[in-house]
Amino acid sequence: MKRITIVDIQHRTFKKAIQGYAREDVDQFLDEIIESLEDDGQERAALEAELLDLKERISHFKAMEESLQNTLLLAQRTADEVKAAAHKEADLIIRQARIEAEKEVATLKDQIEAAHRERQYAFAEREKARNELRALLLTHLSLIEERHPSAEAASNGAPSHAPAPAPAPAPVREHLHVGLLEDPAVGA
Repeated sequence: MKRITIVDIQHRTFKKAIQGYAREDVDQFLDEIIESLEDDGQERAALEAELLDLKERISHFKAMEESLQNTLLLAQRTADEVKAAAHKEADLIIRQARIEAEKEVATLKDQIEAAHRERQYAFAEREKARNELRALLLTHLSLIEERHPSAEAASNGAPSHAPAPAPAPAPVREHLHVGLLEDPAVGA
């Protein structure tokens, strides 16, 4: 079926009949139809323009939505990459800290071993000095005993050139041995 346009209605003519409709009423009705169709045409054109505008806006919003989705996706990827980089950096820092700690522990162990060696050397040197001092003191004590015979040997009539056993040197040796030569922290 063909659509009737406003131009079709304006140019439409009817045959005259004896008992037909009143021409003025028909023309008036046709004018009303034309006016109504013109209003409908304008309204339709406005609706089509609005529809076109809405379609453009929908297209714009869809583009925005797609852009936002891409932005969110990019932000998620970036966040994941930053997180992964942070984990790698943290692992690297932890590894470096462990390596440095192991080096520090090894250095401290070496220092402790060196200190132990120095201590052992110092103890050995002290013991050597103690033995040398003991030998020196014993040598001096025997020289003193040879030069100064005891008073008992002189009163018994013993010759002064022969050394006599004296009871006093033992306590002196014990005193020297215990008091001067012993380190109370280490023991004899």
